[in-house]
Amino acid sequence: MIKQNIGIVNSLVRITFGLTMLCWACAKYVKTPWRDSLLLVIFASAMKVGEGILRFCPITFMFENYQEEKNEEKEISFNPS
Repeated sequence: MIKQNIGIVNSLVRITFGLTMLCWACAKYVKTPWRDSLLLVIFASAMKVGEGILRFCPITFMFENYQEEKNEEKEISFNPS
């Protein structure tokens, strides 16, 4: 099971922003389907909505793991003599 790593307010902001951008990009894509950059916005917005619903952000997860590894390295390499 995935451990939730973002808060409720952060989750609601991600859902709101994701749906807003998703609707905007879909409306633009209907008018100009040859613009491939809008597909990137659609996929990124859908990912933000999914992050908000699941309350799990993979970028936050990677950053937290990186910070934990850095702290472990500092604790292990400390030599007081």
